[in-house]
Amino acid sequence: MQALMITNLTPPAHQDLVDLYQTTKLPRIRTRTQMILLSVEQALKAPQIALIVRESERTVQRWLKRYQAEGINGLQDAPKSGKPSKVSLAYRQQLLSSVRQRPRSLGLEFSLWTLARLADYLAEQTGIRLSEEGVRLQLKAMEIVLSRPQHKISSPDPDYLLKKRRLKAKETI
Repeated sequence: MQALMITNLTPPAHQDLVDLYQTTKLPRIRTRTQMILLSVEQALKAPQIALIVRESERTVQRWLKRYQAEGINGLQDAPKSGKPSKVSLAYRQQLLSSVRQRPRSLGLEFSLWTLARLADYLAEQTGIRLSEEGVRLQLKAMEIVLSRPQHKISSPDPDYLLKKRRLKAKETI
């Protein structure tokens, strides 16, 4: 295997690499950027870089070649295959709109949202059926948490609070 090294890099391209290295939160991208920077700045070859970044020489070679071919965009992960998400922007907007309203104001017969109720309601409205966990994850992405309802015992009796205090006072005696 021929030792690959990146030698000529324009100042803007070098600065882009430095910026990516300093700002990325993804360890894989940082390591890949570090590989390129070590090759450019210290004139190291793949075997030497492999020892520093604790990757195989073959891996370092692959990323150096990919950078030469595709530039800085080549350091990103390739798109993953798989089933596309069922959740659309319209679904998320409907979810947000629904959870911000009381169920009774939407003509429903209950007063509090649960994950199951939200999943059922949104399935009726959008035609997209998500599990309770799927709805919870969508809410979490929007930084919304459904909490357990706080039950309060009350009475239509105007003297209810006074009677309740008297009862508590008798219990403490």
